[in-house]
Amino acid sequence: MISALEKEITLRYLKTRKKDGFLNIISIFSFIGISLGVAVLIIVMSVMNGFRTELINKIVGFNAHVTVKPYESPINLEQLNNKNLKLISGELILSNSGEAIVISKDYTKGLILRGYSSENFLKLDVVKKGNLMGKSNQLIKNSISIGKELSFNLDLGVGDKVSIMSPVGIETIIGSLPRQETFIISSIFDSGLADFDANIAFINLDTLENFFNFKKEKRNLEIYLNNPSNIEEEKNKIQKIFKNEFVYSWADMNSSLFSALKVERNVMFIILSLIIIVAAFNIISGLTILVKNKTRDIAILKSIGVLNKSIVKIFFLVGVIIGTTATFFGIFLGVMFSLYIENLREFLSNTFNISLFPEEIYFLSKMPSEINPTSIFIISLCSIFITIIVSIFPAIKASKLDPVKGLKYE
Repeated sequence: MISALEKEITLRYLKTRKKDGFLNIISIFSFIGISLGVAVLIIVMSVMNGFRTELINKIVGFNAHVTVKPYESPINLEQLNNKNLKLISGELILSNSGEAIVISKDYTKGLILRGYSSENFLKLDVVKKGNLMGKSNQLIKNSISIGKELSFNLDLGVGDKVSIMSPVGIETIIGSLPRQETFIISSIFDSGLADFDANIAFINLDTLENFFNFKKEKRNLEIYLNNPSNIEEEKNKIQKIFKNEFVYSWADMNSSLFSALKVERNVMFIILSLIIIVAAFNIISGLTILVKNKTRDIAILKSIGVLNKSIVKIFFLVGVIIGTTATFFGIFLGVMFSLYIENLREFLSNTFNISLFPEEIYFLSKMPSEINPTSIFIISLCSIFITIIVSIFPAIKASKLDPVKGLKYE
């Protein structure tokens, strides 16, 4: 418990006085340092959370949530009527894919072809959300839908022709030659991720299987879940349904990317936390100087019967109050900045005529930001904990002051 006397003395020491000019400067810098450290940490974590969410949404929106791939035997299609599967899935789509080479003028590159029926192609998010230029309902024989990035690289548009070469050979009188066919571009999609747009194209499922000599029995099953965020649990449920097939999710396909993002976020948290630690150590300097300047006051308090534990409380509270108020002010700054970071970006871009966060590099139309209450709570807790730790030593030092020596020359 804190007594009325301890509260009064603590508040008196927190008030600025002219003769304590240097001490006030240290206290102000401690306050500003901790506030900025907390604010910057919240802003950076919010932007990184925003990037991660945007990336997940784009990956999930372009890829099947869970894919079932057959081993030796075909997928048991009777399981499509499984009641447990119907409870967790929204769309069930049969597909196939293969690697080919696209040829246009002097440009050649590897390309992943995904095959869908015309009906199922319309069920894909990239089509349903309208991120498509051209005719989405014409994924028929010898038509192809390519990504925006690939269309730029090849300088092609809707209605143009492009040659695709299959690694599967065809027998001729002069031997085996790679199969090559010409496709008409029926549409151009924009997934929001350049890697997808440059390396993936869609063609008709029957055309793909003929092109690669695939058997229909080897088709994959793409499952689009009602709740794709809880991916591991849903994947395990699907694996129990398709016990003899290989089941993998979008998270499995991008595990290295998200592991790298997680490591980067944790490292950034540690680095930026050092700002708070350095600023908090200024509190030690400030309290040490405060103790030195208040030697006479401490000696008088002790001489009138104020206990050592009260002296500890007083100077400890001074440090904690500075750190805590700075933390909450930093939270306010960080949250407000995170909420209006896109408005600030637009203002700076328009005012100084500079391109901050260009879309052609980051492939996002605006600066992403996602405030995570859990992250803010952890940041606040760490900041206040650091403040408490650094306030202990000067407070204990103040309590050990000898009142006789403190009043000797008074």
